[in-house]
Amino acid sequence: MMRSLYTGTTGMVAMQLQIDTMANNLANVNTLGFKKSRAEFEDLMYQTLAVAGTQNEGGSRLPTGLQVGMGVRPTTVHKFFTQGDFQNTGNQLDVAISGQGFFRLQDAAGNDVYTRAGAFKLNQDGTVVNANGYTLQPAFTVPQQATNIVITERGVINATDGQGNVLATTTIPLYTFINPPGLTALGRNVYQISEASGAAQELTPGDQNAGTLVQGFLEMSNVQMVDEMVGLIVGQRAYEANSKTISTADAMLQTAVNLKR
Repeated sequence: MMRSLYTGTTGMVAMQLQIDTMANNLANVNTLGFKKSRAEFEDLMYQTLAVAGTQNEGGSRLPTGLQVGMGVRPTTVHKFFTQGDFQNTGNQLDVAISGQGFFRLQDAAGNDVYTRAGAFKLNQDGTVVNANGYTLQPAFTVPQQATNIVITERGVINATDGQGNVLATTTIPLYTFINPPGLTALGRNVYQISEASGAAQELTPGDQNAGTLVQGFLEMSNVQMVDEMVGLIVGQRAYEANSKTISTADAMLQTAVNLKR
């Protein structure tokens, strides 16, 4: 019975993490470039009361053993970097990545961070930045005389005047990782390299396994609301079932105590 209390408790903790993960997915259903997460679990150790294959009193070997599990624990919260839906905005500085890859940004402290959210803007100097003021790398400044910005699928960005003359140009590279789920999420739609993600590989859009750029579009979250809502229901029911296990074990203990009266 004490084992049941412990097992039920670990189940409730695990289901709480699952619900928290799915709640965060739903909260970010409209977040640009957001990638959904999934909580993953593993069973804990087992108490072995009889080993499979041992001989019983009659000399026969047990075909199966007698093991009682001790519950569950979380192992990881895995991010899925599948493509999100595109939204047509018509904004010249909105850029979606079709395929693999990340934009590289530089934050206020000079650190490199990576993002899939391509909702770029111009700061007071005409430099291309994101909503938090992080500078797109390589830095690109649009001259005041420019009237049009063109970004090709291969990452070439041109600022032109009314006559079509190119006033400034550069190429926006994309960065890929051997293990994108290993990136550290920092919030604000950006990620940081970790030991698990591997080093960033700089590629020209369209080369090797890098995606291409689509101007005037934004990549939305890859969260599917129906899947998350169903998962929430299952998680809630599992949480209730584990709490019922604890209540049942407590009632059994109370019955055992009452036997002495």
